[in-house]
This record gives sequence, structure tokens and C-alpha cells, in this order.
Amino acid sequence: MHTSKTRQPARNRLSPALAALCLAALAFAGGGTLGGCAAPTEGAAAQSGAQSAQSPQAAAQALPSWRDGPARQALLKFVADTTRPGSPTFVAPADRVAVFDNDGTLWSEQPLYFQFFFLLDQVKAAAPQHPEWKSNPAFKALMANDMQALMRNEKQLLALIAAANSGMTVDEYDRTIRTWLAQAKHPKLQRPYTELVYQPQLELLSYLRANGFKTYIVSGGTIDFMRPWTEKIYGIPPEQVIGSSQAVKYTLRDGKPVLVREPKLEFIDDGPGKPVGIYRHIGRRPILAVGNSDGDLQMLEYTAGGEGPRLAVLVHHDDAEREFAYDRQSKVGKLDKALDAARAKGWTVVSMKQDWLQVYPASKP
Repeated sequence: MHTSKTRQPARNRLSPALAALCLAALAFAGGGTLGGCAAPTEGAAAQSGAQSAQSPQAAAQALPSWRDGPARQALLKFVADTTRPGSPTFVAPADRVAVFDNDGTLWSEQPLYFQFFFLLDQVKAAAPQHPEWKSNPAFKALMANDMQALMRNEKQLLALIAAANSGMTVDEYDRTIRTWLAQAKHPKLQRPYTELVYQPQLELLSYLRANGFKTYIVSGGTIDFMRPWTEKIYGIPPEQVIGSSQAVKYTLRDGKPVLVREPKLEFIDDGPGKPVGIYRHIGRRPILAVGNSDGDLQMLEYTAGGEGPRLAVLVHHDDAEREFAYDRQSKVGKLDKALDAARAKGWTVVSMKQDWLQVYPASKP
């Protein structure tokens, strides 16, 4: 596997507090027609009634955006071993649970988590209603796109994000997310964020579902931000999205029952929180887990630590030409301890540069 590392200057790294902000601030956050590649839904996969692996010919044609190397072979072998009736490694369909991180695993995450861009845009949109923010150093830094100044004013920035992303109903927030995704573009790649999903992973999700697996997202991003679009883009319905969450309150507005977002963190679905989220929402230990960073380490350990056949997979971002190259020194999506664990425990490491023939789907007209 390709294991070269791209070092980044320490001065560009987020402090531990702000690194968590890109994640914890997400937790304060939580149609239009979304761009991207719609994947077959769980319902469609269930209708296929896939009780066993696809035929050898179908397997040979599976995952066309994956090069035929150790990573692709490990995935195909695992699916074949766990779905072949009579095999000693056969896994009943009800136990074929596969979990995927989202940021950096199913779509890109550089130079900041995409939801963080959304949160910052919400602060800018709310600014006319808050003239007092003009004297806030974090707001000044945000309007000047001064990341270094933002890092120095973490507490004030977090307060701005909380104020701009709370107080509305969950339905209002859902519409805001859909509108933003339909209009916003990545600052460097100049494509809609929902087109920056990984084509090889879309194929893997579909292949797993065609073979009776149930696919879940387990992400540090919030369920509020992901649920409006994951079914259309990934084929993963809202009830199979696990993420960070904030408090919501039931109340009546104009005589109508609504849920209102409150600026209070309830749960961070990252690091050791991921196995907890899996236990609470799924109730079954996964047999396949895919991640890309140290925030996924405990999820991979939890998955690999169960009985029977298990597969833990790490996506290594080592393709600076087609996407981004980063790992141990990255300020976002740091991959250090998990990479060492993968080598020590024999987990599958996917080299984006070597294993993927294609990174993103073709652009929409």
C-alpha cells in the first residue's frame, strides 16, 4: 500500500480546541435539487432479496472505479465469504451491518469540514440582525477570511455559530441546508459539495446493498446536516444516519406543534462516541467499518473486535493531484494513530492514489 506522508507546517494546524470546534461546532448545527450521483436505496436493495454473493462474473464487474489490487480484492472476498450459503464464514442478512464515516470517507473534507463552511455562511447570513457583531473579533476575522485570527478567537466564534444556527424549527433548518447545498460550491474545486462524493465509495455502497448489507453513516457531523441529502446522494435513508446532535425542544408556535433547535450540545459522535452511537442507534455490532482518520479509530476497533468475519478499512488521502494529500500532520482529518493501528492489526488501507481509478463522479452540466 502507498504510505507516503504529506507534512504540513505546524503553524497551520488548528489548536486542539479549534480542531474540536470544527467538530463540536458541528454539533451546534444540527429538496432543492441536489447535484451528485444518486445511489440505489436500502429499500431497492432489500427488494433484490440478495441472500448470497453475486456471481463470479458480476463480482468481476463490480467496483469499476477501483483498481484490481489488494484493497478491492479484500472487499470482494469479504462480501463473498460472508454471503455464500453453507460457508463457515456465512453471516445472516440481519447481521450484515456496514458503517461508514462521512467526512473524508464518503466525500471530501479539506480545507475544512463542509458543514463548517455551512455554519460560517449561516453566521454571515444572520449578521444583519446582529449589528453588535461588528465589534466581535471573531466576526471581523470571519468577514476577512482570516483563519489565523479565527483560531485566536475560538470562544467568540463558537458563540456566533451557536447564535446563528439555533432558534429555528428543525423543518426551517432542513430547508436552509437544502438551499445552501443547491447553491454553494467548494472554494478550491468550484463544484457543488454534493458532487464531491467519492465515486468508488458510491459503487461500494451499492455493491454491499446488492449483497444484503445494510449501510449506515456514523459521522462526527450532525444528523441535522446530513439527513436532508444522504438518501438522494448515497442511498442511505435518514433513519440510518448517526451523527452528533444538539438539543431540540417541543413547543407550539402559532398553535402548531414544532421542534425548535437549542444551542445545547447533546452528543458528539466522534472517537469513542462512535461505538456508543452505533450501540444506541443500531443495536448490532457492525461486521464492516470504513473510516479515514483518528476519529474513526474506536469505530474500527469496535467492529474488528467482534466474533466471526470482520473487515476494518481506512481510506488514506495520498492523492494531491486529484484530491488532497494529508495524514499525520493535518489540521482536518488527521490520520496518525489509526494508520499505525491499521498496519499493526492488518486492517485494509485504501490508497486513494493507487486504488482508485476515479475520485469524483463526472460533473453535472
